Amino acid sequence: MPQSNPNMPICRDCDGFASVAIDTGTRHLDGTRVTLRVDCPTCKGTGHTLPAALVRAGR
Repeated sequence: MPQSNPNMPICRDCDGFASVAIDTGTRHLDGTRVTLRVDCPTCKGTGHTLPAALVRAGR
């Protein structure tokens, strides 16, 4: 069975969970909760990081 992308390492800062929704504790007028979506600053919400050789080469 082929792997989806074996060469893309998982981000070490977020362990692949790149985006989270944080509940602020308040509610909208219709009763739904106010949430903030926050992305991992290291991988910018992708869950994967580039190999160091590609980062140094500027790719």
